[in-house]
Amino acid sequence: MNNRRRDTLLKLAVPLLEKAAGYVSQVLDSEQDALDNIPENFESTDRYIKMEDAIENLEEAIESIDSAKESIEVAAS
Repeated sequence: MNNRRRDTLLKLAVPLLEKAAGYVSQVLDSEQDALDNIPENFESTDRYIKMEDAIENLEEAIESIDSAKESIEVAAS
């Protein structure tokens, strides 16, 4: 694959990753809001712990997407 074609395709990937990060961020915000509104007496339940784990995984997913974006931008430059 020539450099120009590679760079063109890689530059198309960045907006897709940004869109994916946006979707994940929306889910993260929603999950965080739900967690924040759980009554205090439910904070040690399995549901609460699963929600905390989901939030942590979503945060990691966003970091991974951002890292992939940066790597692609470097490769395309």
